[in-house]
Amino acid sequence: MKRTILLVTAVLLALVIVIPAAAVGPIVPNPDAVATRSVVIDALYQRDGSPEIPDAERNDFADSDIQWYADAASWGRTNGIVFGDGDGNFHGERDITRAELAAMLYRYAAYKGCDTSTGDGTVYDTFEDRDALPAWSVDAFKWSADTCMFWEEGGMFLPDETLTCSELTHILENFTHGSALPSWTADAAAKKALIDFVVSATDPSMETFIPEKDRIAVFDLDGTLFCETDPNYFDYTLLKYRVLEDPDYKDKASDFEKEVANKIKEQNETGASFSGLEVDHGKAVASAFAGMTVDEFNAYIQEFKKQDMPSYDGMKRGEGFYQPMVEVVEYLRLNGFTVYVVSGTDRLIVRGILYDNVLDIPNRQIIGSDELLVSSNQGDTDGLNYVFTEGDKLVLGGEFLIKNLKMNKVSVIMQEIGQQPVLSFGNSTGDSSMAEYVTSGNKYPSLAFMLCCDDTVRENGSESKAEKMFGLCEEFDWVPISMKNDWTTIYGDGVTKK
Repeated sequence: MKRTILLVTAVLLALVIVIPAAAVGPIVPNPDAVATRSVVIDALYQRDGSPEIPDAERNDFADSDIQWYADAASWGRTNGIVFGDGDGNFHGERDITRAELAAMLYRYAAYKGCDTSTGDGTVYDTFEDRDALPAWSVDAFKWSADTCMFWEEGGMFLPDETLTCSELTHILENFTHGSALPSWTADAAAKKALIDFVVSATDPSMETFIPEKDRIAVFDLDGTLFCETDPNYFDYTLLKYRVLEDPDYKDKASDFEKEVANKIKEQNETGASFSGLEVDHGKAVASAFAGMTVDEFNAYIQEFKKQDMPSYDGMKRGEGFYQPMVEVVEYLRLNGFTVYVVSGTDRLIVRGILYDNVLDIPNRQIIGSDELLVSSNQGDTDGLNYVFTEGDKLVLGGEFLIKNLKMNKVSVIMQEIGQQPVLSFGNSTGDSSMAEYVTSGNKYPSLAFMLCCDDTVRENGSESKAEKMFGLCEEFDWVPISMKNDWTTIYGDGVTKK
């Protein structure tokens, strides 16, 4: 899958560099001057929000501790973005080479948690001077060539060449805008709205600037990041398999679990609707997997993810991530946003879906519907009267607690995140409250995006549902995303709908 790695936008080389009172240095780089190592590391440092570094954690270079870029160099060294020349010095005033720039950007992307895989070499192999690259820069050049389309020198990397500040600005701008969201069509209004928002939110010189600690984005899962129905939600098909097909459990299933699973089966086959099925499904999941440890439940989900998707060739159940939305998550993360998944699916199932996949979102940033967890030796003892002891394990307690949809999403965002996000991404009326919460009375600029499932050729779309969502977006001033018109691909190369 082609990755998008996006970098600095407004904080480029034309920025005013803030200089400590005791330091001496340039205020604004001359566009025609050759760019230095200090200018680049300071631009990246400011891009990261210029975080304060406690004295105990500083990792200063010997030659930069009193320079105007001292904090930036120390930050870069502490976070593995710059290493100096092996002599303990940063050499900040030295002209930066293209190889050094590629390495800095490569390490910065890794520091921000983005995918820095080097691709298949298709583009890299077209560069005539690839065999002349310094060994330490090869991975950086492979990454920048194959995933970012970074260099524009007619098939030459020119690793030892320097750049002017103007050229460097152009590279960084192209890096951000030329490579931003490559699976989106060039004229997609939603793409422009998102990039414009990120540019304004991350430029400290603008009134729209949002401090990094407040750059919170919340995403629904099914139909927003991940294939929603094939032929039904992932967690619905998981329960149906457990109760009706799993040879190790189907004969043990309760009458209630079978009733719920058969409703899902009928819904899959006829499109029938059943009142209260969302909550009944949650209860059936809790009871059907009761007694499993958290790890055992995750292992069960991992095996289920290996099944083929019934409506698609070239895709397993665990691979149904929308490539354009994966690019959005990486873009936001690289620009200092913290991404949360806020789903109506069981939290443990969401963790299982997101386990070992392209999004790499930690469990602490995954919110979903909840079921009771208890100690393996707790029995019927109330949690207030039981002490977890050595040898105990957490197991599913068999009791459904809450369905995380609609207004419940708003409540749980405040309970678990503790602050109002600035970006919301959803796809249905179950996400409406979340979208309105994010965009109502926010002290920062905010936006809500809604995916409209209007593609019936590449995806299990529904034109009627899409039209309804387009109407709601117009009514509530949400930004609509058209799967059909805004995305050049949905699941990436090699995946086709049957």
